Amino acid sequence: MAVAVRALRLPQTARTPQVRLARSTADIEASLRLRYRVFVEEMGADIPLQSGGLESDAFDRHCQHLLVHDGASGELLASTRLLDSATAARLGGFYSESEFEMGAVLDRPGRFLELGRTCVAPAARQGAVIAALWSGVGAFVREGGYAHLIGCASIDARDGSDRAHSLYAGLRGDERSDANACVRPRRPLPPASAAKAHFTRPPLLKAYLRLGATVGGAPYWDADFHVADLFMHLQVANLCPRYARHFLHRPAAAADRSSFAVP
Repeated sequence: MAVAVRALRLPQTARTPQVRLARSTADIEASLRLRYRVFVEEMGADIPLQSGGLESDAFDRHCQHLLVHDGASGELLASTRLLDSATAARLGGFYSESEFEMGAVLDRPGRFLELGRTCVAPAARQGAVIAALWSGVGAFVREGGYAHLIGCASIDARDGSDRAHSLYAGLRGDERSDANACVRPRRPLPPASAAKAHFTRPPLLKAYLRLGATVGGAPYWDADFHVADLFMHLQVANLCPRYARHFLHRPAAAADRSSFAVP
């Protein structure tokens, strides 16, 4: 897998998670192994038997892969892959387009960056690691001059679609995309089987919404991964000021002393 790598200018120390882009085939395969642990072993995704312990698809060899390592041990803690507009055009579209009809979104001006296959090791699902991952994404967005960040927030649906339906129904008006920038799932969720209940939002969904992203439409049913995918769209110009200094290293308002952490 030959992937061009740019340096990300991020402050790092041995005491904090280390964030960088994959530099080699070995780096990318480490990400694919982590994805296998999370998506296949933990969540039961259905993939070909001859996978060699790697969770991969045809997009991986064309994407940048952002990695978060333990600053002391070097263990891979989290990863996500990044696909930009130019590369997606050569491939025939973004991965998200296989799940959603999204022409109304892509008609908007500016460069797009898609996040995909985001995963965090089970023992590392705390604020510092997730914040480090978003810091790396923010550096990539800033240095590439992207106007739109898109991706999916997955909701575990192994126990049925009730949780996903409830979380989608519970979104506030400002957490939903404008009517003229909505997407349509190519495979909608099966109907809910139970009365509405309260469910905790997954960390990735909470992180997207805190940044100022919106949900583009009804969830897509990913039967292979046993999840419901919500399409997320962050217009970088609408980035929540509270998190601007963490995501894009912009100065924040003087009254804002909070730190960015995703529980």
